[in-house]
Amino acid sequence: MIVMSDDRSQNGTEPKIPIGRVLGLDVGSRRIGVAVSDPLGITAQGLQTLQRRNKRYDFEQLQHVIQEYDVREIVVGLPLRMSGAEGIQSDKMQVFAEDLRKRFRLPVHLWDERLTSAEANRLLRETDLSIEKRGKAVDRMAAVLILQGWMEQRTAAASGFRLPASE
Repeated sequence: MIVMSDDRSQNGTEPKIPIGRVLGLDVGSRRIGVAVSDPLGITAQGLQTLQRRNKRYDFEQLQHVIQEYDVREIVVGLPLRMSGAEGIQSDKMQVFAEDLRKRFRLPVHLWDERLTSAEANRLLRETDLSIEKRGKAVDRMAAVLILQGWMEQRTAAASGFRLPASE
């Protein structure tokens, strides 16, 4: 679920992708997985997972990350049901996204996060990490997958190519 604007370059013909870092978030009740893009918005790398305490503390931690990386946009994982329907968790993320917009005055995009935690677990199982370390890395990896998926769709849309819809 992403609403893309049809940005046009100066001559009005080619879509453009804004340059600047994008922050990706996998928001859970206890932790927030965090990822940031490179300055050109091509690749995503995971950052330290934030342990949630309360809204004020969480936003202070995010403020540090936004300032340190000069973030220009934020992508928040939207937990949809497998059918694609929204539920209680989706409603919570929409409120969280709106709070981010108000607090940081940055564009905030919601991105379908179905199966990102499962994919993160699958990828991490293929590593030599201990079960304990894998558990701590899942949120970060999910944030990377959310951000990477959003950036790939944005690039595809800017080039006029549409990625197939997830089923």
